[in-house]
Amino acid sequence: MIGEAKVVDHALRQHWPLPSSPRPIVIFGAGGIVSDAHMPAYRLAGLPVAGVYDVDASRAEATASRWGIAQYRSVDEAAAVADAVFDLALPPAAHLDILPQLPAGAAVLMQKPMGSDLAGATKILTLARERQLTAAVNFQLRFAPMMLAIADARSRGFFGEIVDIEMHLNLMTPWNLWPFLKGMKRVEIAVHSIHYLDLIRSLVGDPLGVHAKTLGHPSTEIAQTRTSAILDYGDRLRCILSINHNHDFARKFQSCWLRVEGMEGVAMAKLGVNLNYPEGEPDELWLCRKGGDWQSVPLEGTWFPHAFIGTMANLQRFAVGEDAALSTRAEDAWSTMALVEACFRSSATPATPIEARPEV
Repeated sequence: MIGEAKVVDHALRQHWPLPSSPRPIVIFGAGGIVSDAHMPAYRLAGLPVAGVYDVDASRAEATASRWGIAQYRSVDEAAAVADAVFDLALPPAAHLDILPQLPAGAAVLMQKPMGSDLAGATKILTLARERQLTAAVNFQLRFAPMMLAIADARSRGFFGEIVDIEMHLNLMTPWNLWPFLKGMKRVEIAVHSIHYLDLIRSLVGDPLGVHAKTLGHPSTEIAQTRTSAILDYGDRLRCILSINHNHDFARKFQSCWLRVEGMEGVAMAKLGVNLNYPEGEPDELWLCRKGGDWQSVPLEGTWFPHAFIGTMANLQRFAVGEDAALSTRAEDAWSTMALVEACFRSSATPATPIEARPEV
């Protein structure tokens, strides 16, 4: 138990332990996320990357040249790397094309989301089971230093009973950076708020149900850029998401934070990467014990790229028995996808009508 007199314990866990004998990583996909997060994270942690494959050979060549790794010319060549861990940094629809071509029993980390929808996630889960893959999904927000610290504080009893969780985002996201999102039927929850839903599940488990509304904005062609959601955890825990990616005004009142509040303590985490994206701002974590003052927890890393170390390290350690549990295993990721599906179903369900005023 964290002591009353010392709100901030600087020994709070912020990093996932690395595998003692890292296996070579083979990356499928050479998009921006690979150079922005995957490769910087693996280099920072000293995790070896053997090479990269992409259907766009010129893009794979550029990535391979930039990072000094091999470029594979075919899926078969990439899949043949001995003792490799496969990192599928691909669009969700592509996972089902690549997974059957990997060795049976391989260790695989798939980019989120797990398929384009719940039906796709179910196909991926079935295939992973059939081929006995050690399969995980890259829900890396769980592994951000500030989120590992919150989870550690929770395990030590810092919060007491958690009674309130709120994820709040009010800023301007430059949607033009991702032109492939135009035309997609499911966007905001499926590619962004899915992180928050997965994180909340990791802290307090699955909700009983959800009330959600997700919609676009007159200024953009993107299908959805704003979401409100209430996750139903019964009569003691209130849990809400308020997400607005279209606050196109000055920085002063733009914000992105998570509040986890218990009967005894509370945490406020600033998710800096979303502010002034892609430059971002530093993450922050503040803790307060009832009757005390807010104190800042010095952070030893950020969501991007440090959290990407954790998902790969956990997978590699689990594959050789160094970790007892695989945090974002395919079975657990499927449950996050089921929550996402429930949000979209709720949004498509007509709201409860208000009674009309009786005529005089």
